[in-house]
Amino acid sequence: MTEKRLLATLKGVRQEVPPIWLMRQAGRYLPEYRALRAEKGGFLALATDPDAAAEVTIQPIRRFGFDGAILFSDILMVPWALGQALSFGAGEGPALAPPLIDHALAGLQKVPERLDPVYATVEKVAAMLPVGTTFLGFAGSPWTVATYMVAGHGSRDQGETRRFAYTDPKAFAEIIDAIADMTIAYLSRQIQAGVEAVQLFDSWSGSLSPAQFERWVIAPSAKIVSALHDLHPDTPVIGFPKGAGGKLPAYARETGADAIGLDETVDPVWAHKSLPEGLPVQGNLDPLALIAGGEELDASATRILEALADRPHIFNLGHGILQDTPIAHVERLLAQVRRVR
Repeated sequence: MTEKRLLATLKGVRQEVPPIWLMRQAGRYLPEYRALRAEKGGFLALATDPDAAAEVTIQPIRRFGFDGAILFSDILMVPWALGQALSFGAGEGPALAPPLIDHALAGLQKVPERLDPVYATVEKVAAMLPVGTTFLGFAGSPWTVATYMVAGHGSRDQGETRRFAYTDPKAFAEIIDAIADMTIAYLSRQIQAGVEAVQLFDSWSGSLSPAQFERWVIAPSAKIVSALHDLHPDTPVIGFPKGAGGKLPAYARETGADAIGLDETVDPVWAHKSLPEGLPVQGNLDPLALIAGGEELDASATRILEALADRPHIFNLGHGILQDTPIAHVERLLAQVRRVR
C-alpha cells in the first residue's frame, strides 16, 4: 500500500480503517531506543545528532509499521534557539537558564543555528521513510513553551508562569510573540526539509482560565496556523491543546487548525457532536489503558473507534506512550485498529 492514508485523513478524507500513530512512539519503551540513547550519553546529544535522531524516528516504523512517523526532537528546541541554555538532568527533567521570571527576554541572544541539526534530521528521515508513511513535524505551542521559559523547568500547575502572565501581561506577551515567531520559522523550515504535516503540542493548556486560554493559547496558535497556511497551504496543522475540555470547540473554530488532537479525558462521543462536522480528529486512548492491555485495552479502543467512525479519525493516544508500556500491547492495539471495517 503506497497511499498516505494518514495525510489523506488530515485533509478530510474518512478512512474505513483509521490510520494510526502514537505520540512519543519513538522513545524509552523501545529497547533499540534505550540502547542508542545509552551510546550517545544523553537526550540532547541524541536529538542534535542527525544520524542518530533519524534512526530513532524510524525505529517504531521499522518495528510496527505505523502510518505516521513523528520527528524525534523536543519542544524546548525553540527556547534553546531563542538563547536560553538547555539541559536534561538524569531523573530531573529539562532545565532552561536563565529563567525569565527574573531575567528579561531582551537579554537573550538568539541562536537560530541551533535548529540546523533538526532540519538535517528531517532531510535524512524523508529519504528513508516507506512511501506510504506520512512524516509529521512538530513544535510546542507558545503557552506551553513559555511555562518552561519563565520558570526554567516544568511544574505541576504552571503557577509561576500563570502569575507572571497576570501581573505583567505586557512582558509575557513579548515572550509569547517571540516564541510564536520562532515557531513559524521553525515549522516552515521543517516543512521545506520534508515533513508533510505538523503538530502543535500545548501540553499545559488545561491550567488556564477561559479568558487566559483565549489570550495565551488560542490567539498565538491561530497566528501560527494562519502563517503556516499562507506559507504552505497544502500542509495540514494538527492542534493538540491537552486539557482544554469544554474549550475545544472554540479552539477548533478560532485557531483554524486542520485537525484536533483529543486527550484521554475527552469523551469521544461528545467530541464528535461538539466539533465542526467533518473536522479530522486524533486520539484518544488513555496511555494507561495501553499499559493494562487485555480486555480493558480492547474495550477502550473499541469505544473510540465507534464514537469517531463517521468522521475523519486518526487513532492515537490521549498523550505520550509511557516508558513501561509492553511492546506486545502496542502490537495488540495495532491489530485491533487495523481489523476495523
